[in-house]
Amino acid sequence: MEEKLYKLINENGEEYLSSIPGTLGGNKRLKIYGRLDCPSALRWIEQGYYIKDRVFFIDEETAIKAGYRPCAVCMKKEYAEWKEHQKSLIYTLQRRK
Repeated sequence: MEEKLYKLINENGEEYLSSIPGTLGGNKRLKIYGRLDCPSALRWIEQGYYIKDRVFFIDEETAIKAGYRPCAVCMKKEYAEWKEHQKSLIYTLQRRK
């Protein structure tokens, strides 16, 4: 029996094959990641969108390092933290000018 391989994205944003399926899904074009059962992503997939840009990650740390942000729908807490961090970075950069 042949081992099933899954296509995942690594922390450099490159695809690789893994025997372990991803725990998070994402959209390559929008640079968003979230739960595999995210209502927003499932709605888009159901409407025929999102499929060609769908990617998978082994964990949240890898998604973040690859430059993706948390989904505001299924990962509200993580998204709020990400947004606050972005505001802090902008504020810091503006103060340096």
